[in-house]
Amino acid sequence: QVLNHTGSKNSNENKAEYSPTALLLSCKEIKTNWPDSPSDYYTIADSNGHTRHVYCHMEELCGSEEGWMRVAYLNMSDPTENCPPGFRLYEENGIRACGKPVTTAAYCQAAVFPVSHISYTEVCGRMIGYQYGRPGGINPYFHTYDINSPYVEGVSLTYGSPRQHIWTFINAIQENSFWHNDGGERSCPCAPNSVISNKAPPSFVGNDYFCESGAPATAELNTFYTNDSLWDGKQCGIKEELCCNFPGLPWFHKELQIPTNENIEMRLCANEGTNIEDTPINFFEIYVK
Repeated sequence: QVLNHTGSKNSNENKAEYSPTALLLSCKEIKTNWPDSPSDYYTIADSNGHTRHVYCHMEELCGSEEGWMRVAYLNMSDPTENCPPGFRLYEENGIRACGKPVTTAAYCQAAVFPVSHISYTEVCGRMIGYQYGRPGGINPYFHTYDINSPYVEGVSLTYGSPRQHIWTFINAIQENSFWHNDGGERSCPCAPNSVISNKAPPSFVGNDYFCESGAPATAELNTFYTNDSLWDGKQCGIKEELCCNFPGLPWFHKELQIPTNENIEMRLCANEGTNIEDTPINFFEIYVK
């Protein structure tokens, strides 16, 4: 439900409300001018003067002060929730999640979250997914890939055009052992005793990633691993335990070098078809400030 917050800054009856005759440009501005404002829906104005109803999170997030605007939210644990357009529903063992459409080759399925000309310098959020089949983490030959390619088995979060990296969510193949004799190519970059343990992900990713696997033992085709969700820092095996120590899990936090008002894009990617691998998403929420 969208709520119109109106009234006076000095109102004793409802200190959370502010005047629609002087709409502010962000949730942060509302919180600064009306410190008692609760988390709720508000009407704000974008840089072009157009009004927009947005959800403002008025408590601290990601170790940063209050006043976050939510730009994306999905909770597939709600049985009335639908997948974003173009995504395919997985449903098994009480888990509902959204994966790629059926494909036979490398592919990224995208969803764009409008920011509507509202300026921001920070992005905070969390994402929960599940493993299907045999995803291979960061492609071991990622030097032939760029940010526009399916460089990851998992999720790439970017903003703007050309794309600028925010965060990468990697789905590695197994959590307790390497895949056969590959030396860790399909494991998390932070996996101990891996041939890639001292190699960074693509330069545009840097350290801005989370990595987990959902398969405790040998990953099998046509298997939806619903017992272990990804990127939550829980149920971590020996080949991902270092990744599970990343600060902030399950929340990511990115501070941008310069302000932007460009849309955020989420791409669910894999370098093989869905008969081999997929990373269905169960939950996400993304905020900017």
